[in-house]
Amino acid sequence: LGVLQEFFGRLGMSGLKFKPTYNPYTEPSLEVHAWHEGLQRIVEVGNSGVFRPEMLRPMGFDDDVSVIAWGLSLERPTMIRYKLNNIRDLFGHKVNVGMVKNNPICRLGYE
Repeated sequence: LGVLQEFFGRLGMSGLKFKPTYNPYTEPSLEVHAWHEGLQRIVEVGNSGVFRPEMLRPMGFDDDVSVIAWGLSLERPTMIRYKLNNIRDLFGHKVNVGMVKNNPICRLGYE
C-alpha cells in the first residue's frame, strides 16, 4: 500500500482509500480510490492484488511464488493531475493536440 500511496502522491493525490474487491485473476484484490476535485466525487484510480497460482503456472512459476498485479488506471490519475472532467479529453478524435504538446507526459512531481 505504501508504494501505491507514494506513486499516486507524486501525481498530486492524497487521502487515498483502499477497498477490497473481487478480480478473477488476483486474490486478495483491492481498488484504489481518490478524490477528483473536478468531478467533486471519489473515483477509482487503480486496482491491484496478488496473482492467483493458476495464472502463473502457464508461465512456469511454482505455486509458492507470489507476484503482485498492478492495474494503475493511468487515465484517471492523469485526469486528476490535469483537472480534466471527461476521459474523451485524453482519447479519441476530439483530443486537444495543443494540450498534449504543451504538457510533459509524466512529471510525477519532478520539474
